[in-house]
Amino acid sequence: MAAPKKGRSASAQSKPGRSLALILIAIAALTGGMFAAGHTTPRLGIDLAGGTSITLEAKADQGSAINKANMDTAVEIMNRRVNGLGVSEAEVQTQGDRNIIVNIPKGTNSKEARDQVGTTAKLYFRPVLAQDATGSAANPSPSPSASGSSSASPSPSTSASPKEKASSSASPSPSASATSQGRSVTDALKADSTPSASASASGKSSPSPSASASGGAGNDATAKLQAEYAALDCSKESARATAGKNAKPGDPTVACGQVDKVWYKYVLGPAAVDGTEVKKASAVFDTQTAAGWQVNMTFTGKGAKKFGDVTGELAKNPSPPQNEFGIVLDGEVVSSPTVRTAITGGQAQISGSFTQEEAQNLANMLSYGALPLSFKEQSVTTVTAALGGEQLHAGLLAGAIGLALVVIYLVAYYRGLSMIAIASLLVSAALTYVIMSLLGPAINFALNLPAVCGAIVAIGITADSFIVYFERIRDEIREGRTLRPAVERAWPRARRTILVSDFVSFLAAAVLFIVTVGKVQGFAFTLGLTTVLDVVVVFFFTKPLMTLLARRKFFADGHKWSGLDPKSLGAKPPLRRTRRPAGPAAGPVETKEA
Repeated sequence: MAAPKKGRSASAQSKPGRSLALILIAIAALTGGMFAAGHTTPRLGIDLAGGTSITLEAKADQGSAINKANMDTAVEIMNRRVNGLGVSEAEVQTQGDRNIIVNIPKGTNSKEARDQVGTTAKLYFRPVLAQDATGSAANPSPSPSASGSSSASPSPSTSASPKEKASSSASPSPSASATSQGRSVTDALKADSTPSASASASGKSSPSPSASASGGAGNDATAKLQAEYAALDCSKESARATAGKNAKPGDPTVACGQVDKVWYKYVLGPAAVDGTEVKKASAVFDTQTAAGWQVNMTFTGKGAKKFGDVTGELAKNPSPPQNEFGIVLDGEVVSSPTVRTAITGGQAQISGSFTQEEAQNLANMLSYGALPLSFKEQSVTTVTAALGGEQLHAGLLAGAIGLALVVIYLVAYYRGLSMIAIASLLVSAALTYVIMSLLGPAINFALNLPAVCGAIVAIGITADSFIVYFERIRDEIREGRTLRPAVERAWPRARRTILVSDFVSFLAAAVLFIVTVGKVQGFAFTLGLTTVLDVVVVFFFTKPLMTLLARRKFFADGHKWSGLDPKSLGAKPPLRRTRRPAGPAAGPVETKEA
């Protein structure tokens, strides 16, 4: 008779200590990372920790009406900007017909967030007509550079070297008189033949509106531009805020830009390419030249044609700054590269003295698009966490009461098995706490009241997994099996049920996270996270621990306080087949009469 196969059973029961060691090492490593990073507590949302509340008032911009559609679009764009991953808990909502309220939790860079939500991200590519440094600098550094690529060949660099830039594109010194500056502006306007936005679209070159005007209106516009340029001092914040204000895309304008802490003032021609024609923008580090962070842009088909036309026209001018174009974001020149050849193929880069944060912010605003309206910062207030603290106290009290009731039930019904359940709950709580603390700085996760509710709901989900497994083991014991085989035979069926149940919970959390915004996403995220951790704890802690304890006499012999007493469970006696007596079969008995 062949011996029974024990390979699968032995494999299932072998080395449970390895799984326990693995999860304990993971907890120790995560905890060490938490202390090393200096984030020993989860980052709290604005309702629990307070924060900053910003009120923005909408203003009609170049014919854009203040209506519900534009306000909703602005809210959606702002929400995407400040909640890049959806779990930083910054809230953006409308108030009335003209205001938008932005609530930023404590611990978030409020200045950065204010820049993100308030910036309209109106981007234009304008030819540079005149340029001058304002402020004291002995040898001002060159402007940032840009480069592009053609679809047929590697991208030619359009940036000027520091030596070239310093020597060939130097504009009049800051001490130049207003008369000489005005004369340079007039000459530049007359000489400018860079295509305007409409001309670029058709591929034809035409003088700018101011340059082509020969009547009184043109002279007045030129004189006004001369006066603005002569009076502009970009080293003053008030002057930078009003430079080129309300300028139309089709008209020349003045603007400011900073390079290596030196402010420059510019006269710019009509917009040749609009920022809406940037299809995609991303921040990358230039590993080839180690030039630092840059923003890569991909233009639409129409934008690529316009960009190729304007760079082709600028490349015909031999001397700077008439062979430069200014990349203007919300009225400020972020880069003014020199053009040596036409940039075709629809690919371009903005590079310069960008930090990683600055490059990512710029790419973020360009990718998510421009706001349909302009906004004025009406008020900035600090929000206290007094009300949220009271609600958190009440929520934690309710969670503690619920947890205590669960523990009492486990002890009363499962007795010794309750130790395994409680230990598993503690491991799950430790993992949840450490991961939430690490996710705060990693993805801006903030723990708010709905997220706390999600964690409390997860207690029931986790306890349910233990109950499913314990009941499967008890069913096996009722069938007359001893504990060790019962533990292994119950696991496949319990595992299947646990996975199906947790999958349904995770799917619900994922759908809720996708279709909602704000605080509800915090609830969904926490619920999904704890559901995943439940699977990890059951597989790597509960099951191995149960396997080890099944070898202990207290559980293996079915002590009445173990929760696995066969008698109290109503176990059936072992089934035995009745054996027939050995020997030949008995036949009919014959009797003889005396």
